[in-house]
Amino acid sequence: MMTVPRQVVHVDSPTEQRNPRTTDIDLMSTMGILGAINAEDRRVPEAVAAVLPQVARAVDFAVEALRSGHRVHYFGAGTSGRLATLDAAELVPTFNVPSDWFIAHHAGGARALRQAVEDAEDDAKAGAAEVAEAVAPGDFVLGLTASGRTPYVLGALAAASRLGARTALVSGNQAAVMPPGVDVLIAVDTGPEAIAGSTRMKAGTAQKIILTAFSTATMIKLGRTYSNLMVSMRATNAKLRGRTIRILREATGMSMADCSDALTEAEGDLKVALVHLLSGEDVANAAKALAASDGHVRKALDSLRVRAS
Repeated sequence: MMTVPRQVVHVDSPTEQRNPRTTDIDLMSTMGILGAINAEDRRVPEAVAAVLPQVARAVDFAVEALRSGHRVHYFGAGTSGRLATLDAAELVPTFNVPSDWFIAHHAGGARALRQAVEDAEDDAKAGAAEVAEAVAPGDFVLGLTASGRTPYVLGALAAASRLGARTALVSGNQAAVMPPGVDVLIAVDTGPEAIAGSTRMKAGTAQKIILTAFSTATMIKLGRTYSNLMVSMRATNAKLRGRTIRILREATGMSMADCSDALTEAEGDLKVALVHLLSGEDVANAAKALAASDGHVRKALDSLRVRAS
């Protein structure tokens, strides 16, 4: 038996409109359906490219927060919350960051990651309550909503702003007004979905691209990479030890034996081993230089070169 919703909201968003290019999608062959969806998906990168200046502002806010000992929070509902949870979870193994640097808040809690929780996204007070419990002044809060109006997300952003946190909103609705308490609005024009209202499609893809770029750029700015190599990871098993040695060889051009010995001497710390090999300094001095440069490999190398000159 179907339940009647307690309230009805008509959302005025491009993602809810019918797409004139896919009105006959149910009459197409399998390849025709896939081709139509793929043609819509190809529009997403250009839409994201148009909002990169706004994403850059969000990155700078996040870097500022993390450098000063604060945290980054994601707030989302449905697909948006699930994508945010995925991004936050992947940063720990990829960049060896503390588990509380990026925190994802999903409307309806953990249960909503697997199944819809009734009215969870419509509860602005719940978003504000989570901010009061978890967010501190100086943190950075990034909300995500395809429609640009999700009450849970907007409630969280307004509360975070009142608390003294910087905020940004990723929205799939360029027509939506700038919500109160938002410092940066990232409104992506992905247009109507291939299936009207199915925002897990282009709107979700745009959010995934933005989240990946946002968090990766933040990690790069914080020195969690050297060149385009993941040098902040630690070798906790045989596979990862092999990867760290390969990274050392790529970065230094030295032999496998030299890189393996350096990694052992550095007690598995890839950055220390890298600075040791590139600078010629012993492991202890390499570690000190990294500590003094907040973990930036290039800055540590520069400081050692200055000291040696």
